[in-house]
Amino acid sequence: MFTIISCQKEDIDATSTPAYLEINNITLDDGTPLPSVTDAWVYVNDQLQGVYELPAKFPVLEEGVQTLRVRAGIKANGIASNRIYYPFYNSYFEDVNFTPNETRTISPTTNYLENAEFEEEDFEGNSEKLAITPISDVNYEKLTENSNSFAFASLSSDTLFTFEIASEELENLPQAGAPVFLELDYKCNTRFLVGVYINYPQSVVQKDLLWISPKEDWNKIYVNLTSTISEGIGATSFKVFVGMKRDPELDENKLSFDNFKVVY
Repeated sequence: MFTIISCQKEDIDATSTPAYLEINNITLDDGTPLPSVTDAWVYVNDQLQGVYELPAKFPVLEEGVQTLRVRAGIKANGIASNRIYYPFYNSYFEDVNFTPNETRTISPTTNYLENAEFEEEDFEGNSEKLAITPISDVNYEKLTENSNSFAFASLSSDTLFTFEIASEELENLPQAGAPVFLELDYKCNTRFLVGVYINYPQSVVQKDLLWISPKEDWNKIYVNLTSTISEGIGATSFKVFVGMKRDPELDENKLSFDNFKVVY
């Protein structure tokens, strides 16, 4: 289990008997599971207690009623060593009464910050906000599975080499280090690329950001676009793209994706 412990040295007493806190998962306020939230960032009275991979049970060297804060942690860019708390989810607060040798189980919930902005496509309506780019040899099709609509793209011919879609032009993305992320649900049998087109008045710059590995089952990834957007000084707009290349070692390259969401 991945665990980072953070505590003040003077608080540690070898003779202390700790209480225990148990967190199994973090859900949305309506109870919807968030399997993509992998960690709990736990604060006691605004002091970082530690970062714990879920599900977790850990000691707390506090007694009595304490103010607990929990932030939802993710693997940025899908990388296990790049764990952060997601800046667009609310913190969960609860006053917890800690008793030595006793375990308290809590069920934190979260949701998006009220001031979070979204540019998203969930393929449920008729107004589609993603379009193939000029280099794409094929378009995607909309499929439905278990009452959920999603996009599907395939490359199976030796004459079709590239699939690429991009968002509409995004003109109001914040810069100066303000967080910007792409959330994406996907499954695929081949790796695919996420990147950004930076549109300057006289040119367009393509920034390839992250190659994403195959996943047999649906997975969610949070791609950190922050530095790329902030570095685009003078740009008039941005387009976030997803691309797939033909791999001749496979009979068919397949990519399904859903809930394409730029959050800022």
